[in-house]
Amino acid sequence: MIVVTGGAGFIGSNIVKALNKRGYTKILVVDNLTKGEKFKNLIDCEIYDYQDKADFLKRIITREYFSPPIKAVFHQGACSSTTEWDGNYMMLNNYEYSKTILTYCLAKHIPLFYASSASVYGEGKTFRESRNLEAPLNIYGYSKFLFDQYVRQILSTATSQVVGLRYFNVYGPREQHKGTMASVAYHLHNQLLAGNDEVKLFEGCDGYGNGEQRRDFIYIDDVVKVNLWFMEHSDISGIFNVGTGRSQTFNDIANAVIAWHKRGKIKYIPFPDHLKGHYQSFTQADISNLIEVGYNQSFRIVEEGVKNYLDWLHAR
Repeated sequence: MIVVTGGAGFIGSNIVKALNKRGYTKILVVDNLTKGEKFKNLIDCEIYDYQDKADFLKRIITREYFSPPIKAVFHQGACSSTTEWDGNYMMLNNYEYSKTILTYCLAKHIPLFYASSASVYGEGKTFRESRNLEAPLNIYGYSKFLFDQYVRQILSTATSQVVGLRYFNVYGPREQHKGTMASVAYHLHNQLLAGNDEVKLFEGCDGYGNGEQRRDFIYIDDVVKVNLWFMEHSDISGIFNVGTGRSQTFNDIANAVIAWHKRGKIKYIPFPDHLKGHYQSFTQADISNLIEVGYNQSFRIVEEGVKNYLDWLHAR
């Protein structure tokens, strides 16, 4: 059996779907369905069982035996809101919960693939998996950073495979439940669907022109491929960036959405005060470590990924 925490969420449900395509159906989805609309992400997926994250936590704390036995854990569950400032909640949910899962996996010799984040780099300009380059800007980034630090301490003595994946700006199918935290592509698409002739982007900040802030936007299918590649390469552990290795502008995203709709123009709105000093105006993954361990798959550019995404949304 394969466990996917956050399995009803964005990245988790896409991993479940990809596992199905490879013939895996004995999948235990662990999640919190307080936001009940997330169930829609699993309608076309085949799973073995579902368990609330609190109940799953109790079982792994007591080192309970699972039947069928667990083959691997994809730990994608977390509070991913970069505007959440409840530090106690964030550290319990993201850091302590992750440590408990790691301890269980090491004790049972189960491979663990977990979601980290590019937010650990903060406002730095070099995005390489190195401690001296990491300085998160918010409590979400700190929770991910601290768990990466914890993993680094045990990697050399780990009794099973442990892989941390630092996701950059992921977009694509099954993110509709995320609300304000959904991708820019999703929001701009909905603005045009609502009958607007304009899509809204932030004005310039941090020395960047209007809409010219740059991010490493990576399509969800490419993120999933990296996860499953590591499952197939059980001899590799470590912490790796998962991005395309190239940055593109928010204007590129907007223009790709406009091109798909064949109408619309960009309107720039004032940069929000509450994001000033807590916002990454530039990200670009250094994926040399990922390539060095043997990953050789290509990554979609924004123009291709946005088209794939909007085609998927249109077909729903």
